[in-house]
Amino acid sequence: MLFPEQKTLTEPFRIKMTEALRITNPEQRAEALKNASFNTFLLHSTDVFIDLLTDSGTGAMSDQQWAAMLTADESYAGARSWLRLEAQVKNLTGMPYILPTHQGRAAERILYGILGGKNKIFLSNTHFDTTRANIEFTGAQAIDLMPELDDPAYLISEFKGDMDTQKLREQINLHKKENIAAVILTVTNNSSGGQPVSMANAKEVAAICRENGILLVMDACRIAENSYFIKHREKEYENLTYLEIAQQMMSLADAAIMSSKKDGLVNMGGFLALSDAALAERASSLLIISEGFTSYGGLTGRDMDALAVGLTEVFDADYLEYRILSVGYLGRKLKELGIPVIWPTGGHAVYIDAAKMYPHIPIDQYPGQTLACEAYLLGGIRCAEVGSVMFGKKDVHGKLIPATRELVRLAIPRRVYTQSHIDYVAEVFGHLMEKRNSTNGYRITWEPSFLRHFTAKFEPITSVAETEELRGMEIPLY
Repeated sequence: MLFPEQKTLTEPFRIKMTEALRITNPEQRAEALKNASFNTFLLHSTDVFIDLLTDSGTGAMSDQQWAAMLTADESYAGARSWLRLEAQVKNLTGMPYILPTHQGRAAERILYGILGGKNKIFLSNTHFDTTRANIEFTGAQAIDLMPELDDPAYLISEFKGDMDTQKLREQINLHKKENIAAVILTVTNNSSGGQPVSMANAKEVAAICRENGILLVMDACRIAENSYFIKHREKEYENLTYLEIAQQMMSLADAAIMSSKKDGLVNMGGFLALSDAALAERASSLLIISEGFTSYGGLTGRDMDALAVGLTEVFDADYLEYRILSVGYLGRKLKELGIPVIWPTGGHAVYIDAAKMYPHIPIDQYPGQTLACEAYLLGGIRCAEVGSVMFGKKDVHGKLIPATRELVRLAIPRRVYTQSHIDYVAEVFGHLMEKRNSTNGYRITWEPSFLRHFTAKFEPITSVAETEELRGMEIPLY
């Protein structure tokens, strides 16, 4: 904050370039959603007004990042751009072996392809969609170890992303240690509402892993945002910088994966960092086969230079305060409207409990998918279901095994939208709350075998609200 009593949230940057947003009417949105088979992932970006589908690779780069791209070295091997990126990643992770990848899921595929396989078990605070898919594709099993949602200790916790260490010990005792491929600590914990992980919990998880000789992997795609919460909620870290906190958390792990499209502040990029030489050699061979040579992976020199700068900018105190407070601003406005949000908000997104917002819609009619479609139809806002479409499974009889929660994620791109855009989002969801009792669910008409939420097709259980009703609810776009 600029001064102690400041109440207005201000962006710590000014705008040098703008991108026009297309303003659509209800008829156009209804047609676009129908053409996308009622799946927001299949919408064209030109039909979207405010895009909150993901914060991955959707941020705006700084003038310093664009300037660095102009001096990039595109040499195939040993480029200056690679050496700059390698130095930054080593400084962050403290690990000697760094493999660049085009994004996080490529690093996951390489590492979990080596560690996984039939009878192998991966344990995590919560596996996200691509993590789980890469693990299960090898024949391994991915098990989440979150506290029970109604546990009184969980309800009052400021670190709702923590791993349940009692469950971790139980799983280690239940399975042969040699069958546990790795423990994965995701910071922040995306699938639990973007909630942070405490340093105390990370240290306890690391101690259990060392005690049992189990590899600990840090999924660090939002580690800067996680460091903000540690600094402000764990008193012993209040005098450390955000970078120092991140470095301390990284030092607990044996390996790290980062989709740098989040806290790397870039549109494309990632890496795999390793402490073990033998594991790094095996991973390097797979990198060369699938991504590229070890000094560029799947990235251009321009990508690597932009990422090297981004890994510095993301730990800037002014930026991080703005980032966390801006997400909290939206969460608070929605909460004041009576919308059931995961509270307190996390670092990168606001999560709405769609099952609570639509208690009349059965789980097998996907209340989360319903809310995502309604937000687009009414206000041109694109967001993502994080519930039984994304994480649900079917039993042997084809019956849905629902996810733990039916959430919708409003992921805020970094340095993209202004406060007035966020006010508009809150206004739209306020109107959705008013008409929630007349909203109907959806059914799946087609789905792939893996990661179905990306390409599945839906249809409304009853007809979508009439265009005239939508017109009457429409909020003017200025």
